[in-house]
Amino acid sequence: MNEIKQRGQWGSTFGFLMASIGSAIGLGNLWGFPYKMGSTGGFAFLVVYLILVVTVGIALMMGEFALGRKTGTGVGAYAKLGEKYKVLGWMAAFCPFLILSFYAVLAGMTLRYCVGFLVQIFGMDGFAGQGSGFFGFLLYDTKSMVLFLALAMLITMAIVMGGVQGGIEKFSKVAMPALGVILIGIIIFVAFQPGAIEGYKFMFKPDFSQFSDFNSFFNVLKVASGQMFFSLSLAMGINITFGSYLSKEKSIQRNAVIVPFSDTLFALFAGMMIMPACAAFGVDYGAGPGLLFASMQNVFIDGMGGMAGNVVGFLFYFLVFIAAITSSIALLEVLTSGIVDKRIAKGKDPSRKKISLIFAVCIFVVGLPAAMDALGSGGAAIPAPYELLGLTPDSPGFAMWNDCWLDLYDMITEGVLMPLGALFMSLLLGWKFPNLVKEECEESGNAFKGAGYFKFAFRFLIPLVMILVLYTQIQAFFL
Repeated sequence: MNEIKQRGQWGSTFGFLMASIGSAIGLGNLWGFPYKMGSTGGFAFLVVYLILVVTVGIALMMGEFALGRKTGTGVGAYAKLGEKYKVLGWMAAFCPFLILSFYAVLAGMTLRYCVGFLVQIFGMDGFAGQGSGFFGFLLYDTKSMVLFLALAMLITMAIVMGGVQGGIEKFSKVAMPALGVILIGIIIFVAFQPGAIEGYKFMFKPDFSQFSDFNSFFNVLKVASGQMFFSLSLAMGINITFGSYLSKEKSIQRNAVIVPFSDTLFALFAGMMIMPACAAFGVDYGAGPGLLFASMQNVFIDGMGGMAGNVVGFLFYFLVFIAAITSSIALLEVLTSGIVDKRIAKGKDPSRKKISLIFAVCIFVVGLPAAMDALGSGGAAIPAPYELLGLTPDSPGFAMWNDCWLDLYDMITEGVLMPLGALFMSLLLGWKFPNLVKEECEESGNAFKGAGYFKFAFRFLIPLVMILVLYTQIQAFFL
């Protein structure tokens, strides 16, 4: 009982769901989902993504929740299964560290846009005289990039320092409902703009032209699977950590369905906000990562204009920033809880605040290259990886190092470590510990539904899909 008090535990099922959904709902939904959908044909991406969530995502999330609660720890769960599995715990810890190093950069950028529109509401210039061209200016404004990276990490650290109930759960129970209200409000506003209907057609009108050949299909599979991992917080230690704070009477199976369903619904809402806005104001669906910043700013400044544009712009970027922070605190909690658990096991004071501070500082330092290389635009304060190595588009291996530090960090985590971690975990749960998930799910007194399917999924389906995903990632980055 004393250990539970030291580690912390969710105060309610609602708090757990808000924190878990919050960890999933973030820039992966508001930034990644729309632009990845836009670049892979819309409906084709949506179909593959939904299939992956239902067949793979729910099973992986349930496995991670069960693993965390069974062992009563976060990324140390693998070590409790056996010393030889300890390396999987290190992989699960390295992922959130590297992800947060670039994720906090993007969170800081959304905060800067939020502040910019807030200033404009009061009749001042919030975008340094650049107007809708601010995105390119900001990338080279090193001081602002570093400052807002620091602010994003400070806010994240302050919440994690408050602990499970007093920090993460308390923030999520307020932030997530507020986020939903703002999102629905913007969706309604955009829906009434002339031409918005074309955005809905792009998302939902059946179009399988992206499946015309195997290469096109594998590209959609690669993008959709990466989005699923990032969006559902899979194979990065978050669900294991959050599961470890879940009491035995709570249903793992039900929550493992609610979280992916809510996250997917939110992703669809994000698409229904951004794609119709692109159609209404003449923005390219496949504008890439800049869609969230440059393109959407154009919608608010040039498309809507005036006070309406400033108010909706502020609400939009405030929404995105809240979503980013809910994911950031989950990523930092994985790292913090890992050391807290070790200290408690040794009978030492948890020192949560000190540990959170140390990790926040380390992540800030590692995130500096991603904040200072102008996203690979060239000639920035810090060279991009391809510039550092003197590579050109004709150089062998250029695809791996192309663009920026953010893409490099993303490639290592989303492209390799996350599907690799999911592969090993599914093999463990399918073959080495085949009854772990079933027994843990039945701890709440509920029958384990679909036992035959989940056994098949962990043993065969998930490993096969992960091998395909790894192949498409390797093909994209190394061949």
